[in-house]
Amino acid sequence: MSLRWWTIEVRDGVLPAQRWKDGYGEALLEAAVTNGAKRWEWTLMPGGVVLEVAFKETDDWDRFRALPVVQAALDATPDPVNGLYVYPGRGGSASARARKPKPRPAGAGAAAIPLPEEPPVVARLAVAEPPAEPISERPFEHAAEPITERPFEHAA
Repeated sequence: MSLRWWTIEVRDGVLPAQRWKDGYGEALLEAAVTNGAKRWEWTLMPGGVVLEVAFKETDDWDRFRALPVVQAALDATPDPVNGLYVYPGRGGSASARARKPKPRPAGAGAAAIPLPEEPPVVARLAVAEPPAEPISERPFEHAAEPITERPFEHAA
């Protein structure tokens, strides 16, 4: 009997992957067995857990993978963006093309943006012309009426 192995690898994220296994492991195994799984194996490793499941037919795997309980378990992994790998084969024997690639850090492999050859033109501020008449050194010298203090009057 030829078995086809599939691997679900979950890495630590906000929570340890071991807690994810404790919460979803039994439901995943029940779904696998009821959909034709012949063998399975959990492996604990530093930084994550691995579930390897063997099906006789690829259709059994497809049916298992499409179940809502499996979708919910995979969506609930501690790091669903960078910490979930689902691929054919056992452990590290899967081909690289089947694995989900990790995103590159921002700027990795990027070229520098070329600097402009000429600096941008900055508008010059207009310089005020000096006044034709000299400014008086006493500001209120030419006021029409001198300013006097007037006491506040109450309207009665």
